[in-house]
Amino acid sequence: MANTMTDTITPDTINNNAANNGAAPNNTAGQSWFNRPIPGIKQQLTAPLTAVETEPSTKCSSCHSMITNTALIFNCYVCPHCDHHLPMSARERLNWLLDQVEGELGQQFTAKDPLSFVDSKPYPQRMTEAQDKTGESEALIVMYGKLRNLDIVTCAFDFRFMGGSMGSVVGDRFVEAAEKALKDKVPLVCFAASGGARMQEGLLSLMQMARTAAAIERLRIAGVPYIVVLTNPVYGGVTASLAMLGDIHLAEPKAMIGFAGKRVIEQTVRETLEEPFQRAEFLLEHGVVDEVVHRHQLIDTIYRLLAKLCRVPNVAA
Repeated sequence: MANTMTDTITPDTINNNAANNGAAPNNTAGQSWFNRPIPGIKQQLTAPLTAVETEPSTKCSSCHSMITNTALIFNCYVCPHCDHHLPMSARERLNWLLDQVEGELGQQFTAKDPLSFVDSKPYPQRMTEAQDKTGESEALIVMYGKLRNLDIVTCAFDFRFMGGSMGSVVGDRFVEAAEKALKDKVPLVCFAASGGARMQEGLLSLMQMARTAAAIERLRIAGVPYIVVLTNPVYGGVTASLAMLGDIHLAEPKAMIGFAGKRVIEQTVRETLEEPFQRAEFLLEHGVVDEVVHRHQLIDTIYRLLAKLCRVPNVAA
């Protein structure tokens, strides 16, 4: 019985029956397992990656858009979506301002630990961590060079370095910058961004307010222009000294500028201070700042003002 069924059922019979039933012929009935076609794997179609997903990017703190670092550099660290001014490092800012860098000042000064100060960490450990993080030796960078046809001395605070706090080395570097400007009779430009005095140095940090103010007074007596650009944020002892003693005060849009913090003032006066309190636009309205300047126009504005103060031909005119 079994032999009879085996002899009568053949691959041709199966194909004929399938054709009569309207089904496709089974071509694999007479094939071995190794000769059967292997079904392919379906590939899921995905959208190509954008530049933001393939390049190092930064998230805008205002509109939360992702912007490639390359685009930020070409746009002077201004968000192309909402026009928010993102922070720049001190060295990037000075290289961006100067057409030609001729030298750097103050690298011989190094911070000490005269108080053996320890909070949650020893002061030397905090300094080492800040230096590793930023690649800088201190919170203030000083350079001199050319801005178009003008010789200038310029300095900038790096807020990443312990909040741009002003210690004894910051005071030493600023005084050296002022003395260089005084000796060469060239303007001094300062980009301020700081949380105030450095508590780890105590009274030595507070003394820098008097030192920097005295250096600025010598510039004023000699008729050497001193321009301050207030960036976000500027607070504490820096605001109470070198940041508010310029001949002209410029500020970037929406920069936070003050002496005490907003929350401290609210707790003192027991009132809620709404926006734009302590913003650059608020200070402009109340006569503290001379002009709020977009970063894209900042170099032209600084040069135009210096050309007038130094009574030299404006090559951009």
